[in-house]
Amino acid sequence: MQVGVNFANDYSDGLRGTDQARQGPQRLVGSGAARPSTVKAAALTAFALAGLAGLGLCYLSGHWWLVAVGLGCVVLAWFYTGGRRPYGYAGLGEVAVFLCFGLVATLGTLYVQVSTVTWRGVLAAVAMGLLACAILMANNLRDLASDKRAGKETLAVKLGDRPARLVYQLEMWAAMALVVPMAVGRWHVLVVLLMAVPTVRLGSAVGEGARGAELVTVLKATGQVQLCYGLLLALSLAELSFWPY
Repeated sequence: MQVGVNFANDYSDGLRGTDQARQGPQRLVGSGAARPSTVKAAALTAFALAGLAGLGLCYLSGHWWLVAVGLGCVVLAWFYTGGRRPYGYAGLGEVAVFLCFGLVATLGTLYVQVSTVTWRGVLAAVAMGLLACAILMANNLRDLASDKRAGKETLAVKLGDRPARLVYQLEMWAAMALVVPMAVGRWHVLVVLLMAVPTVRLGSAVGEGARGAELVTVLKATGQVQLCYGLLLALSLAELSFWPY
């Protein structure tokens, strides 16, 4: 799904000319490195593979109603920048990212395995959603000027530079704060707070006005924080024999 939505965004933004003044890595369609039809086919292929994997999960778990959730996510992925009225151009990208890559991804992973949702799972889903939104905000901060010229009103464009930077910081810090309640009864979960160190560093860089190439570095590092956060959280919550419950 993540690969599919990136290809879909590349395709739709490229057709609209949004990526012509892009500061980060060049997009396929916008740079002319690939034909739009090829990128569109890649997006649809990724969505199809995700759908097959989703059907497998539905079969193994017995929860066929999740097919509707998967279809909903594909629709959100395509119309983020696709269609006549893309909601990503109306400042609603963070809403979809929080839902799909936070709540659906995390709680869906939990639900297909144990057929229930727990309070700790909800907190983990919110944390992962916030980190995913921080990645998007870093990306949109980098592209704020070019998006504004292209008429792409992301949340960063709507808020303005300084408030958008504050939102990024709040998203990162809130994700770290959620580690504390998740650690109740399982104190080794506090190992996730190792990610607070790069979070403070990244928050300071964004707050001090990082721009251009600096925000490209922030974007990459924010993704790495989310990856490590998720890995540490998964390991600390796993039912492993060496944890002293």
